Amino acid sequence: MPRAIVDITPAGQRPDQEPSLAVRNNGGVEPSAAPAPEGRRDALLLLSFGGPEGHDDVMPFLENVTRGRGIPRERLEEVAEHYHHFGGVSPINDQNKALIGALQGALRSAGVTLPVYWGNRNWAPYVEDVWQQMADDGIQHAYVLATSAYASFSGCRQYHEDIARARAAMTGDASAPGGPTAEKLPHYFDAEGFLRANADALAAALAELPEELREGARLVATAHSIPDSMAAVAGPQGHAYEAELEAAARQVVDLVAPGRAFDLVWQSRSGPPSVPWLEPDVNDHLKALAAAGEQAVVLFPVGFVSDHLEVIWDLDNEAKETAEELGLAFARAATAGTHPAFVDALVQLLAERRAGGEPRLGTNCPANCCFVPPRPRPTS
Repeated sequence: MPRAIVDITPAGQRPDQEPSLAVRNNGGVEPSAAPAPEGRRDALLLLSFGGPEGHDDVMPFLENVTRGRGIPRERLEEVAEHYHHFGGVSPINDQNKALIGALQGALRSAGVTLPVYWGNRNWAPYVEDVWQQMADDGIQHAYVLATSAYASFSGCRQYHEDIARARAAMTGDASAPGGPTAEKLPHYFDAEGFLRANADALAAALAELPEELREGARLVATAHSIPDSMAAVAGPQGHAYEAELEAAARQVVDLVAPGRAFDLVWQSRSGPPSVPWLEPDVNDHLKALAAAGEQAVVLFPVGFVSDHLEVIWDLDNEAKETAEELGLAFARAATAGTHPAFVDALVQLLAERRAGGEPRLGTNCPANCCFVPPRPRPTS
């Protein structure tokens, strides 16, 4: 199910020039510090990565994900086997449905009557189709909750691009897009409920270890690796991805064991060896820990919001296997998922944005924020 490529940059404008994606998606004006207008028909859209629903979906899905990146076919087939191991079904789909159900319940409890939609970048329900559905339903403005808590091209800017693509697809014109206007909700790596959910999971994982190993176990935060070039431009001053992850991991650990040391490492690298990515890889780090005499490790994937395939494959299979080969006692903490504190934090995030106030990073980003110039294609 490949999608038609829609140019989201108006004629004569570079992607990193004003007006920014945030301004264009908000109808050509900056996201407002005023409360949401009375009577406007608003909605909440959960915007995610997407995933296959069966064996036949796997390769078309991966082709969607990697289109234009020059990933070798053999690498796609290798990753496809991870999905086939789970019946060709990505767990992220059911996890998103569960999160939507929890959000709907929390909104009802808060007395908020706001419809909740779900759209994806790489698989059905595609964000373009959902944008059309919202328009058909009379929605005028969408608050977009991305399933990423952090700054980076893939974690923030690309979601702004998804919105712009969906709006441009309705008219075929990036200068006059259609459908509801939109605001992406800000980064929420520092939201109290997100931190609490991760801290509860870390405490539970520590408790899985033999009692005599808990106090000395090495705490290791993991997040998706990204190319060094992408990390360098994350956020207005660059390197916001690493900084936000460090801050979140520090606060999670301090909720469990104040002041205790931790490491931040990376997982799920997918680029060619010739392109530098953030290091160390989690498996290399486990080897270094074992060589240094460590006896136990607890991984907590604070860089993710649900236990999707990259978490359960790269950590519960590959990293666990590495730890077992090294003789390291191993435990892995859950992600925030549908932890009530996390769900409440997301509802609060929405409530704060609708109530007004200065838009934060993630909602109103500079035009060049997290912009990674496209690599020139080789000439024949």
